[in-house]
Parts: sequence; structure tokens; C-alpha cells
Amino acid sequence: MNFDSRKYVFIIIFVLVGILYASKLFYMQVVDDTWKIRAQQIAEKRREITPPRAVVFDRTGKKIVANKTYYNLMMVEKNIKNLDTVAFAKLIGWTKQEVRQRFFDIRKGEGRYYNRHTGKTTSNYQKIRPYPFIKELTAEEMVTIAARLEDFQGFYKEVTSMRNYPYANGANILGYLSEVNQQEIDKDKFYKPGGHIGRSGIERFYEKEFRGVKGIKYIVTSALNNTVGSWENGKYDTTAVQAPPIKLGIDIELQAYGEKLLENKRGCIVAIEPSTGEILALVSSPNYDPNLLVGNRKIRENYPKLLANPDKPLFPRPLASAYMPGSTFKLLQSLIGMQEGVITKESGFPCNKSVVGCHNHPSAQNVTDAVKMSCNPYFYAVTRRIIQQGKKSSSEEDAEYGLGRWAKYMHSFGLGERLGTDITGLKAGNIPDPKYYDKWYGHHHWKFSTIRSISIGQGEVQLTPLHLANMAAIMANRGWYITPHFVKGFGKKGPREEYTIKHKTMVERSNFLPVVEGMRRVVYEAGGTARRARVEGVTVCGKTGTIENYRGPLKLRNHSAFIAFAPMNNPKIAISVFIENAGGGGGTWAAPIASLMIEQYIYGKVKPSPKEKRILDAVLLKKER
Repeated sequence: MNFDSRKYVFIIIFVLVGILYASKLFYMQVVDDTWKIRAQQIAEKRREITPPRAVVFDRTGKKIVANKTYYNLMMVEKNIKNLDTVAFAKLIGWTKQEVRQRFFDIRKGEGRYYNRHTGKTTSNYQKIRPYPFIKELTAEEMVTIAARLEDFQGFYKEVTSMRNYPYANGANILGYLSEVNQQEIDKDKFYKPGGHIGRSGIERFYEKEFRGVKGIKYIVTSALNNTVGSWENGKYDTTAVQAPPIKLGIDIELQAYGEKLLENKRGCIVAIEPSTGEILALVSSPNYDPNLLVGNRKIRENYPKLLANPDKPLFPRPLASAYMPGSTFKLLQSLIGMQEGVITKESGFPCNKSVVGCHNHPSAQNVTDAVKMSCNPYFYAVTRRIIQQGKKSSSEEDAEYGLGRWAKYMHSFGLGERLGTDITGLKAGNIPDPKYYDKWYGHHHWKFSTIRSISIGQGEVQLTPLHLANMAAIMANRGWYITPHFVKGFGKKGPREEYTIKHKTMVERSNFLPVVEGMRRVVYEAGGTARRARVEGVTVCGKTGTIENYRGPLKLRNHSAFIAFAPMNNPKIAISVFIENAGGGGGTWAAPIASLMIEQYIYGKVKPSPKEKRILDAVLLKKER
């Protein structure tokens, strides 16, 4: 046999050995279930330890999310010997039938496995594995059971933890946890059956930052599968590491006060620190106590009730409700008009009520007075000049060009898009552009007279209260903003990098000055619409909004809106308040609520006053007409 022949023999041998080896692996891993079971038995000696989730503090150092110790009553069926079902049921406060049903539910809950190669279907349930028989027992409940637990072989207690909220506030911000589903377990190896994951709020957005690093403990078991000690004296064990504490920009006292002010009202408050973009308070009303959704037992009991509540306490209004902004929007029309050069700060227009309705006041002679008096015809004229600039041959083409420019300015304010805030459930609202109206009317079949309601923040313009508060922050900063966000830092680190970047609008700082002065006059001068927004010792700059409210042809009570910042120089807080179906104007309800929030934040308390009593006593929740 020559060398070439021997070479081919060796190749054939290697190939045959490879095929035999691969076949054996296939048989062991896919066809023969005994190897799968053996692998599970080995894996059971490796216990994963899940650390408690990160604790959360507000901006002043108050702990607002903590962990409380609970217990699971665990069982390993293989270790259960001669169970006295009646005695056991009495110990845990169940009936005999309930105990038997629980065993059945555990087995059923594990599902079944179909081996497509053998055609066999087997249960995923394994008698050697531990399963929670009762979850989420309090320390008091566990004390009663633990006293006699040694009488029932195969059962033992397991320490776990669940969320605890020292303040019953901020539920829509913080979110809640619930058990992971199979899809989530398959997607991420961190999770095991019975584990928890963030379902909403910052708990969901920052899930990986909250959960920490698992530890591993290797154990030695007896022939009866009882733990008898650590393997190699814990030489290979690793310690579970809790995630560093998370610090929010929220002021929990301000948040609690805002929720108190909005009791018996439907609406929202958003407060932002202008210089950092940190959200100081985000109030959604009606709301709920976050402790109602701690653990599976409470979720099963309370979630259906909250979901069925017609006032929708689970719905995060400041993030997901898009409203017409009303006259608060006039601030931006002023800025764009000056930046585009179609008006100056000294431009005046008559208050011509035949053009659009308005309240009684003198004609505005300049931008500052127009803002103060909130003159509808004035802003109708300004917006017409922005949209119809005379740069195209036809009115329709001209409107297309002008509205396109107008929409770009609006987007530079973060409007008409999701702001990128570190929470789920954000809505973009709507800033109509030429494509939007082309869908409704057809290309070049519309002009300013068709869409004029956008001049005063009605019609197709839709903003969330978060957008409105950010708009107030932009006014406070005279032209820029940092994306509003909740997390101030992780341990010793600051927020994510994207929450440190300044976003500049398309409007120069100089054009903000006359508008900001107009906002001051709204609050402090005769003819202004927000005298109730004054705060002693602080200069407040604000703008009211009164939003007409229709349900089909039916006219309902107006919404009341107000945005503001304070102090005028070196602002500390920017705020939006939106009260649904309040009746009256923006100065009637929203403005005084904003002023009380400003007072609370700047001074740390609010002096009792008739203004505060009026707001606290008001019941507006059911009044729609």
C-alpha cells in the first residue's frame, strides 16, 4: 500500500470516528431523556442567589423604594415522606382540598416537553427540584409556620424580598414588578421561574441597572437530596452583588404635595429643574398607592380593580395623554415670528374679533403685551405671516413652504416627537406638517385659512403635559433644554450621557427676552390672566391656556392649563399643570395649583391660605358639563 492509499484510510477512519461521536452526542442530548435528567440533577447542585434590587432615593436623600423581607414556603416532592395532609393544611391555614390542588397546579404549571425525535411527551416537572408551594409570606405569617415546619419533611423556608414604598406616591413613575414569563426566561438567562422583572415605570426602563449581579453557591447533597454542606467549603462560591443605589431627581415631598392638590381632580402636574432637565415631580391624577401592586397576591387582588376603574389610575397622563395646548402655544408663535423676521418685538396688531373671538382688552402694541393679554387675533396675524410669507407663486405653495419651516421650529423645541425621557409609555403628540394636511385635503389643496386654529394651540396640535413642562424649561433657559429625565445618578456615577446634552432651539436668545417679560406681566400686571399664580418673594413667569373641550358635537367644560417657571432670573423650577374638565380659564385652576407647587419647592413648605384651601376642597373629577 503506497502513502496516498494509507492517507485515505486514515481520513476514512477519522470521518467514521467523528460520525460515531456525533451520533452518540445526538443520542445523549436529544433522544435519550435520561441524560437530560442527569444534567438537571447536576445543575441542581448549583444554586443561584438573586440579590435584592437596587434601592431608590429622591434628590434630598429620602429612601422612596426599599426592599422588605418575605418568605417562600418551598417543597421538594422527592423528600416529602408520609405527608399528613390534614395537619399540614391546618398549619398553613388551608383546606385539605386546597393543598392537593396546589400540588396539581405546580405540576401543571411546569408544562410538558415534546421530544420530536422519539415522539414522546413528558412533563417538565421534576420531583428532585424545589418549587415554591406558597409565595410571599410575611415574617409574621412565616413565624407561625416555621415553628412546626420540621415535622413536614420536604418543606423548607426560603428568604426572598419584595418592594416596599415608604411614601405612597409616584406610582406612575416608579412602576411595579411581576413574575417573569417563559418568553422572558428564554430570552435572558438571568431570569428563572418565579423571578421578577420591571413591568412599568423606571423599574422597567432601567431593569438591568436595578437587578444587580447573581451569586453562585455550590452545595453537597445526601442520597436523599438533602443539603449537607457547601462544596469545597465554598471555595468556588460567588457573592451576589446588589446594584448600587439609584438617585432620582424627584423631590418626594413635592410629588406628595402635588398628588394631594390633585385629589378629586383629573389631570397632571410636571415639574422640571431647567438647568439639569431633572424631573422634580410628575403627578398623574387619579393615582394609586404603589404598595397595592407589591407581589403576586396583591397584583391579583388589586390590578383588576385598578384596570376597571373608569378614572384610569394606571394611565400615566403626563406621558401618554396628548392635549391641545391652547394659549400656552402662543409663546412659540411669538418666538418663531421674530426669528423668521415676519414681526419684531414692537409689532402690533388690532384685536379684531371679526377674525377670531377674543376677550375684552386693548389691542396689543407689541409682543410683550400680546403675551400678557393672550390676544387671539394678534397671534392669528402672527401665525398667518409665518405660514404665508409670500415666497411662492400660489397661496397653497406658500403655505406648504411656511408650514414646513414652522414645523421645523416646533421640532427644535422637542414637540411632535417622543422626548427620550427615561421611562416607558411616552407619546409624541402631534405637530402637523405639510404631509399631514396633504393626507387630509390633498396636495396643494389647503392654505393658512384652512389650518388657522393652530395659531392659538387648538385644532390638530397635540402636546403632552411633559412637552408643556419642557416648553416652560426652554423659556426659563431662554432657548435650550436638557432632555427631561428621572435618574440623577447610579451610586457614585451621574446620569446617562444623553441626559447631560444641551439641545438648542432654532430661536436666538434675544428673541426670548420680550416673551419672558410678557410671561412676567401675565402674573403681575393688570390685564394679565394669571394673578392667582403669584408667590410671595418670588417672581413667577407664566402663561395660561383655556382649551375648548368637545366630545363630538357636545361641548364639555373647558380644560385649564398653565405653564410657568420661577424665579424669573436663575430659575429653579419649570412647571406645567393641566386640569381636565375644570371649567373657567387657565388662571382659574391650573395657575394657582402651579403657584402652590412653586412655593412648596422653593420654600420647602406652603403657608396655609384661602388659595390652598380652595384647591384642596375643589371636587372637579365628575364635572364634565
